[in-house]
Amino acid sequence: MACFVPFDNRNLDISFFVFRPTVALVDELTESLKHFSLCTESLGCVQSSIFKSIHGNMIIWYGGWMKKSTENKDLLASTLLSMLADVSSTAVLLEHSFSDAYGGESRDGTSAAKFKTGDIISMNIIAPSSGDLNDLSYANLALFKSRFLKMEGATAGVCLKCPSMPKVACLYVWKSLQFCYSWILNTDYRRTMLPYLDRFSLSIKYDIFWVVYVSCENVLNYHVPTPQQALENRGEAKEERQIIPS
Repeated sequence: MACFVPFDNRNLDISFFVFRPTVALVDELTESLKHFSLCTESLGCVQSSIFKSIHGNMIIWYGGWMKKSTENKDLLASTLLSMLADVSSTAVLLEHSFSDAYGGESRDGTSAAKFKTGDIISMNIIAPSSGDLNDLSYANLALFKSRFLKMEGATAGVCLKCPSMPKVACLYVWKSLQFCYSWILNTDYRRTMLPYLDRFSLSIKYDIFWVVYVSCENVLNYHVPTPQQALENRGEAKEERQIIPS
């Protein structure tokens, strides 16, 4: 069963915890976060997942929760932080927040961005240095809608905003790492992004992740290939399809 990020916040609260692992302890951190995922189920977490940065030194824990009031979310955040005390020996917690989904699209017509272990996810995060978050949220959604159908290989995408930080983001799910790289390398960001964002003073971050764990799957010891291995495997699969007789 796939994990998902919904296109709105009517039925599910979503949270992200961002970690920078201590050198050589990435696998240990991942195992600790898998155990953390199991523990959160008793607190109302209905699904969780772990994303590992391909090029950077970052791991993200994603959790989807039964709807809660603002006060209950604050209490939950405090509880989760205390549960993560043991992780301090393997990673630094860079940030954590609850975010609101406020738009998205998918190729299969479902109202959620679905992903499973081994999938590729990209995220771009935009943090304003000043100005109205609502204006930036609208601009982010308009930019997303102008781009998604042109993004070959992207199966779904969702827009997120976090009033407490504040920041907005887009999360995309890709068919393969090659499709993701192709979009990044062939996109003229000055031409496509500036018309929507040039009136804002911004900090923009971008990263690509492997999905290394999904709580509703029974996948043990998933091996994360290097980017080079992923591209080579895709090339071999394509070659096999070409030589199979019809």
